[in-house]
Amino acid sequence: MKYVQKEFSSVFEEKKSKFHAFLAPYSQFNEVMKRLKEEHPKARHFVYAYRYLNEFDQIIENSSDDGEPKGTSGKPCLNVMAGNELINTFVIVVRYFGGVKLGTGGLVRAYSDAVNSVINISKLQTYEKLEQRKLTCEYTDLSKLEYLISNQNINILNKEFDINIKLYLESTKEDFEIFEKDLPLNTKLEIKL
Repeated sequence: MKYVQKEFSSVFEEKKSKFHAFLAPYSQFNEVMKRLKEEHPKARHFVYAYRYLNEFDQIIENSSDDGEPKGTSGKPCLNVMAGNELINTFVIVVRYFGGVKLGTGGLVRAYSDAVNSVINISKLQTYEKLEQRKLTCEYTDLSKLEYLISNQNINILNKEFDINIKLYLESTKEDFEIFEKDLPLNTKLEIKL
């Protein structure tokens, strides 16, 4: 599965109609939709599709034809996203009508091509499920642990200093398993609740 970390856009033209496609992280959907409606007041349609993972790792998806004939725009956009295995991502296609009717097949192709054009110029990241862990250690082990962490694919989210030190870490399950093998005996790595 793949996702984008920032917004990308492209323009696709079909029989004088212009399709402005915007691909961005799902978390920005509402603000980008609002901005696009302000930036494109003369546009006819704001077709969208999105796919994201919920807290149970299920893919939630939705789309809207926004006034285009049913099934000719939102669903084709969603199908292109699914075919590219995009998650945690949305696409909005802003259409300016060019005066020539495209027909249902023409609309499906045009919206699909518009989404493909923006995906082709986007920088896609590979999705990996991240977990958070809490590592408790002695002060004397901190520098060794920070060295081990810097050589792994692990991020330190936070540090708490008390009787012991607590490091809050984020990485994949596989990277944590590799990391655990190198830990000193008196350190404790647990799943953060």
